Amino acid sequence: MDLLYHFLKSIGIANPNGSGWLTVVLTFFLAWGACYRFLPAVREFALEVGWADKPNARRLNKEPLPNAGGLAIYAAVIAALILATLLRPIEIQFALAKFLTILLGGSFLVLVGFIDDQYGLNPYIRLFTQILAALLLINSGIEITVNFGTPLDSLLSILLTVIWVVGITNAINLMDGIDGLVGGIGFITSMSLLAISAQFVNRAASTLILAALAGASLGFLRYNFHPSKIIMGDAGAYFFGYVLAATTILGSLKVNTLFALVPIVMFLLLPVLDTTQVFIRRLMAGKNPLSTPGKDHLHHRLLALGLSQRRTAIVLWGISLFSNLVAMRLQHMSAVVILATITSIIVPLGLTIWLRMRALTKTPRKSATSPK
Repeated sequence: MDLLYHFLKSIGIANPNGSGWLTVVLTFFLAWGACYRFLPAVREFALEVGWADKPNARRLNKEPLPNAGGLAIYAAVIAALILATLLRPIEIQFALAKFLTILLGGSFLVLVGFIDDQYGLNPYIRLFTQILAALLLINSGIEITVNFGTPLDSLLSILLTVIWVVGITNAINLMDGIDGLVGGIGFITSMSLLAISAQFVNRAASTLILAALAGASLGFLRYNFHPSKIIMGDAGAYFFGYVLAATTILGSLKVNTLFALVPIVMFLLLPVLDTTQVFIRRLMAGKNPLSTPGKDHLHHRLLALGLSQRRTAIVLWGISLFSNLVAMRLQHMSAVVILATITSIIVPLGLTIWLRMRALTKTPRKSATSPK
């Protein structure tokens, strides 16, 4: 027990003597197991009722591909969090309120994303609902606090928070263009943010949510790594983006200079860079970046260079992992914590890929994916 205590202390666990860290580990595995078990049933039902992306000129799938994976991810996260909070209730009312706010906003966007997946929604309606979800966070005190010493600080805080939440929500959705990409980036970012959050006793809400999201994303990858059996759709991508955006600013993020934003941007640098260059290119071409699909994302460029979908996903995972490690260093995490985080990311990802490849040698399938 002394050895375990010293190990937990060395990686920065806020309360090694308590049972909170066990609850976090349990939450991760509950979400992983639930998503792993839910997905086959969701996939079968989605095919029966027609919840699938049909092949077209801009998609790479050659047959209908179920797009309801986001529902399984969402259900797995909620189920794991309910069980975890029953085992260890979040006693601090303030933390519980923020916990529920993030889940409420995420639930709202899952619904909006699902409707868009199946029936299509005007891009401005989607944007409006995302702004509402961002304002919900602000109302609960989850925001980027601007402290420039001007009368406009409050307004700037609201504006910056809305831009961050809406921007990341859409950035994650727009990157969901090849098998396994967003699932892998979601897992890497969730685990990195989890390593930060676990250092603080007062961040119980974000710690549990991130553990559940990481577990669900890993369970999803078992069926989504190329060639995928199911994709997360807008419902899943919105949920990932919103929760990651919210948890990066959950805490005491105060901005005195623009450089104060660098650490949180580094956690999601790849989606930010990808979406920024896509928006600029589409605007320069006179196109509406919100409603004009295209093959101008980073993953499209890597595919055009001759990389396979698997290698493209792994290369971009590697870039995401590097940017997350830089972000952790900027947050003054120790070398031990960073090394433990790298191991906890690479080993499960490697095992998941190996299991997927092993399954494919037994039951070969056609390649399928659905780019944004």
